[in-house]
Amino acid sequence: MKRSFTSRHSAVLAGAAVVATAILLAGCGTASGGAGGSGGPKPQATLGANEGSVSILAWPGYVEDGSNDPTVDWVTKFTKDTGCKVTSKTYGTSDEAFNLFKSGDYDVIAASGDASLRLVASGAVAPVNTDLLKNYAGVYDFLKLQKWNSVDGVSYGVPHGYGANLLMYNTKEVTPAPTSWSAVFDDASKFKGKVTAYDSPIYIADAAVYLMAHKPELKIKNPYALDKDQLAAAVDLLKAQRANVGEYWSDYLKEIQAFETGDSVVGTTWQVIQNSVTTGDTAVVLPSEGTTGWSDTWMIASKAAHPNCAYAWLDYISSPEANAAATAYFGEAPSNQKACDFRDDCDAYHAGDADYASKIWYWTTPIAKCVDGRTDVKCTDYSEWTTAWSEIKG
Repeated sequence: MKRSFTSRHSAVLAGAAVVATAILLAGCGTASGGAGGSGGPKPQATLGANEGSVSILAWPGYVEDGSNDPTVDWVTKFTKDTGCKVTSKTYGTSDEAFNLFKSGDYDVIAASGDASLRLVASGAVAPVNTDLLKNYAGVYDFLKLQKWNSVDGVSYGVPHGYGANLLMYNTKEVTPAPTSWSAVFDDASKFKGKVTAYDSPIYIADAAVYLMAHKPELKIKNPYALDKDQLAAAVDLLKAQRANVGEYWSDYLKEIQAFETGDSVVGTTWQVIQNSVTTGDTAVVLPSEGTTGWSDTWMIASKAAHPNCAYAWLDYISSPEANAAATAYFGEAPSNQKACDFRDDCDAYHAGDADYASKIWYWTTPIAKCVDGRTDVKCTDYSEWTTAWSEIKG
């Protein structure tokens, strides 16, 4: 399947923007912040007439109208059904999305977990009245009201697609078949120069997942809630890994090529990448320690110029057929329970498998207010992770 995009969630944040975001997020969920509190935006109570248009900001491949590929189009039906003409813009990183959406030019955004809380804390998005969305009931319960798409039990959007960061390996070079992330951490020297890792500060969470299982004395309970000592341990692990890494990747096409040429034999991947490797010498596994991953959310601007069309889009894109089309094209599991009626590849993505999904720590913005519930310590925020990542790569 041809796609016009080459990069997924590159979570690179500029220093000043990160610091400002961390300050905002420290108050997230308080009475003066979001969640429809006294000082925050309110959810829409009722639906009115559609305004005739809606402006959407999204990851590439999420809003397809046939202009990139005539056979890939779920926007035309939406416009025909609702009368809402769609204009859209794509972005390449969550930081870019955050800055663009704050301009006020967009009604709807598809946000990953490393951006969604920032949007809530800044007041850029409003709580979503899910009672106004007939298709919300069909969304898997394990994706609803989670830390990355809600605050204080209030929904801030509709889940779209989700996926796991998996361990991919060359079946001829890596034997026996690995079952642990040790293949890229403690045992990485066996594959020196041919280990690959995701190029983003959020990859620190992958090291934290490994340490949760192998260094319980660190008492890590959530890979996105690291105090200074826990972050230092993750950084040390990643610095040790660096000596064995041949390539850090963010462009998934480059990882496909690296595995096909043999330049990489083991490392972090996505299911869609393994599906795309043509040599037939690769396999993937969700390691015993669990893993990180993503769950994207459709959110509505707090000052949306076209709120009724925005609600219409959230309802439509979460319907079984539209959700199936969009998530299949992108290469991820759908969020609607009946979407697999319109796909033939759901088994490969473990769609709807709640047990499998429970092993995924979905990307969540690290903030000073520990997301694991601790109140006796200050956690490291994303600005500190960004600094640490620079040190890791050298």
